[in-house]
Amino acid sequence: MKMTITRHLPYSCRDQVVLGFGRGYKQLGIPPRLISLSKVNNLPADISSGIYYDWASIGSRDGQKMVVSIGWNPYYENTKKSMESHTMHTFKEHFYGEILRVAIVGYLRPEKNFDSLESLISAIQDNFFQVSKSKIMNDH
Repeated sequence: MKMTITRHLPYSCRDQVVLGFGRGYKQLGIPPRLISLSKVNNLPADISSGIYYDWASIGSRDGQKMVVSIGWNPYYENTKKSMESHTMHTFKEHFYGEILRVAIVGYLRPEKNFDSLESLISAIQDNFFQVSKSKIMNDH
């Protein structure tokens, strides 16, 4: 199964940061950077939904380690597949319309539902910090 998940990795794309569902920063306290639906629809057909680790840069800023979610976000019961890159770095401004460059380099876990918003936030933070430099260097 892992072969199916990772055979397209590393995978990179670039697109403008688009306005999302309006809940990321307000509810999660972790601002997602959403990729447009057209790019999501152009992902390889057999790339699994789930949580991946990636390097991403916004505009002319340096690249940062991030976590990217590809799928339907079961906690929110999305009806459209999305791709959201989350950073733990706090920026003072939003980046709507700026170019986001994403390089997905590894798979963390499948998508799953959560019992509460707090457990979802905790999982996002745990996934981010579980991606060590050595893991990224050893895997890709």
